[in-house]
Amino acid sequence: MAKDKKTGTVTVRQIGSPIRRPSDQRATLIGLGLNKMHKTRTLEDTPQVRGMIKKVAHLVEVVE
Repeated sequence: MAKDKKTGTVTVRQIGSPIRRPSDQRATLIGLGLNKMHKTRTLEDTPQVRGMIKKVAHLVEVVE
């Protein structure tokens, strides 16, 4: 997982559509602040955020 060592953040980009996905995966994307294709968010690097990224790893990519 790529993370910025100075600030303790991780940047994720949505690369997959939540269409025809289970509701918990949709909710996880919303929790990450992602709701449209190719949207990018910089989030604090915490165990909770890492778990959310792992849950929808097929729908997001970690940007360096």
